[in-house]
Amino acid sequence: MLFIAHDLAVVKNVSDRVAVMYLGKLCEVGNPDALYSTPAHPYTKTLLDSIPHPDPDAPKGDFAGLSGEIPSPVAPPSGCRFRTRCPNAQELCAQVEPVMTAVGEDHYVACHFPLQGTPVTI
Repeated sequence: MLFIAHDLAVVKNVSDRVAVMYLGKLCEVGNPDALYSTPAHPYTKTLLDSIPHPDPDAPKGDFAGLSGEIPSPVAPPSGCRFRTRCPNAQELCAQVEPVMTAVGEDHYVACHFPLQGTPVTI
């Protein structure tokens, strides 16, 4: 079964595999436990950070949303499509489109500079 949603809190509970897309390209794919606990793509981390925590006494994160130019889906930027909004973008990101690379067992990311050790609590 294929389940498409924007509500990542729901996706985690009904999926055995999750794929995150940005402007029609896969950013990250993996099992929910790995992808949700240690996202490797900056866009995935931003999406997960935006999920409200149900506990009002829980510590608040430093979620600031995304800055940068919103690219056109009709004429996406060269290289990495997320680079115009990515806090980690470098020159390579404008020149070469990243390919899916394994970052763990059943966990893949398309990013030249994947995040490492950035746990998320949902």
